[in-house]
Amino acid sequence: MLRILWVSPYLPWPTSSGGKTRQYALLRRLADAGHRITLLALTKAAPSAAELGHLEGFLERVIYVRRRPLRHPLTLLHALRPFEPLLASINGHHRAFQHRFRALLAAPWDVIQIEHSYSFQSIERPLRELRRGFVLTEHNVESELSGITLARLGWLGALPAPIERLRYRRWERRVFDLATHLIAVTDADAAAFRTVTDTPVAVVPNGVDTAAFADVAPNSTDQRILFLGNYDYPPNVDAVEWLIADIMPRVWQQQPSARLAIYGHAVPARWRRRHTDPRIEWGGFVDALPTLHRRAAVFVAPLRAGGGSKLKVFEAMASALPIVATPQALTGLGADARHCFAVAEDAAGIATQLTLLLRDPDLARRLGENARRWAAAHQDWAQAAQALERVYSRHAGGKQRPTD
Repeated sequence: MLRILWVSPYLPWPTSSGGKTRQYALLRRLADAGHRITLLALTKAAPSAAELGHLEGFLERVIYVRRRPLRHPLTLLHALRPFEPLLASINGHHRAFQHRFRALLAAPWDVIQIEHSYSFQSIERPLRELRRGFVLTEHNVESELSGITLARLGWLGALPAPIERLRYRRWERRVFDLATHLIAVTDADAAAFRTVTDTPVAVVPNGVDTAAFADVAPNSTDQRILFLGNYDYPPNVDAVEWLIADIMPRVWQQQPSARLAIYGHAVPARWRRRHTDPRIEWGGFVDALPTLHRRAAVFVAPLRAGGGSKLKVFEAMASALPIVATPQALTGLGADARHCFAVAEDAAGIATQLTLLLRDPDLARRLGENARRWAAAHQDWAQAAQALERVYSRHAGGKQRPTD
């Protein structure tokens, strides 16, 4: 049994994003294994009593601190500083969070687990002063995503994007070097991290609760193509806009009865106003994914950017949904999983694959069953939790002094 202090820039429940789903699943399985966990998190808004109670049902203690509003004067002031990347400034310089973290460090933790390098600014000083080591999990190569995020702002963002990328690369190197152990989500991300730090890097992959999706069957007669995502994440926004502008018009030329269902957290209101074709179904965040999967014939993942591995893809695999994806959407999956997908790189290829699966239910069923078997054998969250425990077993009790 380990005493774990888990620090995150957001609460992991409800699971409205891939990062939240990952943290929730691992926390749940670590707690089920008998580890005693205290969660310290920033949050945009106070959780409801039900949300807080859900986490307190399996964690020893849950502590949250409200984050400054994004447009707070202090946030804007710190964002102009040349020393930290924008994302680290937005999530940093929080005295109340630093105070709670410093007080918690007085306890004899076996592991201090930090999620995301961009959450590090407020807690760096206490870690240094008390000479405490920590395990850092980085969900993506954030230096690459930071440039993508700014570039989506048009020319105003494209101009500083290269500078922001360099600032985040410098930040990554600094935070990684301070960690005792670094955790990546994919082998590709781990290889990238090893080029900038000598800190040991391990891979703890994303997973899926295969039991929760075991009795799900897609609806081959519905003609519904499903995309699911968190739209605070720019690669998902790009994917939807590409779907509507270039991919679905090609599908509808071949299969006019096809429908596109867009679901997930923070669906932009402008999409509903701009795209009024009745064949597009606009949804929101859905807690019960199996219900959503049962209504779909095909899952599409036309991602052109982003790192890590895609939880929405794993969940679709566990539901035996046939999946059409770009190679970028399949990062984190080995070559032995490619028989589970229809893969295409451009709009014409994706549209052709979608049409083929809508017209051939037997092919769609075989592809989906291949995916379900692969997910059950290789991608269950229990395996990821065991990999994380192995990292903790090598961690020196959270007492190693961070590098100066």
